[in-house]
Amino acid sequence: MNVGLYFDLRNPPPWRQDWSRLYGFTLEVCEEAERLGVHSVWLTEHHQFEDGYLPQPLTLASAIAVRTKRVRIGTAVLIAPLRAPRHIAEEVAVIDILSGGRVDVGLGAGYRIPEFQKFGADLSSRFASTDNCVRTIRSLWKSGEILPPPVQPEVPIWLGYQGPAGARRAGLMGEGLLSSDRNLFEPYSRGLVEGGHDIAKARMTGSAQAWVTEDPEGDWPVVSKHLAYQMNSYNRYMVEGTDRPVPRPVDTERLRRSNRKAGGTGYFLIDQPSEVAQRILAMADGIPLKTIYLWASIAGMPEAMVMRHVQCICTRLAPLLRNGTATASL
Repeated sequence: MNVGLYFDLRNPPPWRQDWSRLYGFTLEVCEEAERLGVHSVWLTEHHQFEDGYLPQPLTLASAIAVRTKRVRIGTAVLIAPLRAPRHIAEEVAVIDILSGGRVDVGLGAGYRIPEFQKFGADLSSRFASTDNCVRTIRSLWKSGEILPPPVQPEVPIWLGYQGPAGARRAGLMGEGLLSSDRNLFEPYSRGLVEGGHDIAKARMTGSAQAWVTEDPEGDWPVVSKHLAYQMNSYNRYMVEGTDRPVPRPVDTERLRRSNRKAGGTGYFLIDQPSEVAQRILAMADGIPLKTIYLWASIAGMPEAMVMRHVQCICTRLAPLLRNGTATASL
């Protein structure tokens, strides 16, 4: 199994830093992670968060492309209904050229009402828009209409659908499923068969909600504060523009004690590499989970702590997952 890093470049008010430094440090992290052998980096998207959540992942992807040489660069996700498919096809082609063919495109349907309003997009048709975006991009690349073309003969596309209906649609189109939820493999594989695709084409990539450290108890007081901010802000923005109440603040201690299996919802792992590897391997058992990615930083954490975490992922966790055993010799 491959291991990647996940970035959102949040810069929360309680820990606000210089924006240029934050972006510059992120590029430094990508370079160091590549040196240490990480497989991929993944960029996500939101708009109008108080912490400046990364709004343009493809722009950052182009910067990473010219600062690295081997690591793959993916979006997880680009909000498809907010963008013209031709724009995505052209921009991805340029980044694929800059990177020498290292781009993965993860597309999602989005969910935040204010984002759709600001972009003049129709929330009610977001799933159809996302499916159409995939088909249009594939058609444009195949036709040769996009010039210059991507380096890769077939740029990997992943669908960030987190429900059974969406997983089936990803299968019908023969694309990858951007999820680590084992419960979605059945509808996804069913969709592949229904769409006339080889079941061997099945591929999943997704996240693990984990902090990897040699000192879980020492790191937890800091991690818990940033985790609480991250989750509470997600919950707040999720209901913005609706008549639903803001959910109660997250109890991070309870979340840490949760016995739910990794790969579903409602869990957060903070543990030593062998323990995290064991949980991830159990999560991946029986499904074609090719890559797992973890947050490099959680909502504006201190640089030194972020770099230690990244180094631990690359040098301690990744070898365990590549070998397929939590007790592999390092």
